[in-house]
Amino acid sequence: MNKQVESLYQKYGSYFPIGAALEPDIISSHHDLLVKHFNSLTPENAMKFSLVHPRPDCYTFERADQLVDYARQNRMKLRGHNLVWHNQTPDWVFLDRDGKPVSREILLQRMEEHITTVVGRFRKSLYCWDVVNEARADPDAVLFYNDYHETNPVKCEQICRLVKELKERGTPIHGLGLQGHWNIFQPSLDEIKRAIEKYAALGLQLQITELDVSVFSVEDHRVDLTVPTAQMLERQSRFYGDIFKLFREYREVISGVTFWGVADDYTWLDNFPAKKRKNWPLLFDHNHQPKQAFWEVVNF
Repeated sequence: MNKQVESLYQKYGSYFPIGAALEPDIISSHHDLLVKHFNSLTPENAMKFSLVHPRPDCYTFERADQLVDYARQNRMKLRGHNLVWHNQTPDWVFLDRDGKPVSREILLQRMEEHITTVVGRFRKSLYCWDVVNEARADPDAVLFYNDYHETNPVKCEQICRLVKELKERGTPIHGLGLQGHWNIFQPSLDEIKRAIEKYAALGLQLQITELDVSVFSVEDHRVDLTVPTAQMLERQSRFYGDIFKLFREYREVISGVTFWGVADDYTWLDNFPAKKRKNWPLLFDHNHQPKQAFWEVVNF
């Protein structure tokens, strides 16, 4: 690692923490990048329902514990992600022994038991959780509603309406997570700004929770590129520079920015959509060197 490269989290020390999502498998291979540039971590999958509670009578916390220990050893903040998400909730949660759907009461009971056990285990080790509704096991945790396509005007209105309803019912909700799975063509800066302003008006803190910037548009399904084009990297660097300038302007309401990954050698977008293809959505390349986008983010 080039010692002349400025630390990302130190550069943003007066603004907000800079986080990265990761699996325990890459702790060793990405250690130098992690300790130099990030002061907050998010478990990419290790705390999701299907990983920590695969069967009714079985909890598997080993991978999650690795991340908790690593964050503590390196004095990093740790976000809890997540308690309930439909994509990674095992089938047994919804079904009885005969494979038939359980009642609403049983489903809620299972969710409550899961949330209480998981949050209780990591109480005081994590400073916030991405949750669906509410959790009572850690009264000191900051609870976030986390969603995607958060800048889409129609969905933005729906999210605002939902949050208002939750607050009116007395549901403990302290923050909104804007996932930030964006690309070099969309959303526009104006859309992001309008969404931030609407969410900020709700009186909650905001975090960018899963930031990456794909070099492919939604409609671009190419799988033949082995390296990003110069035009892609240029557009990506401008976009990153613009959004971080915007984040800095809203430092009073944005309490954290987390990248969904560390460097381009390991990113979930390499397997999304179904056809595998390389993607280059982060600030560091596959050799863990700063990209043009990195310099746009730190040079201000």
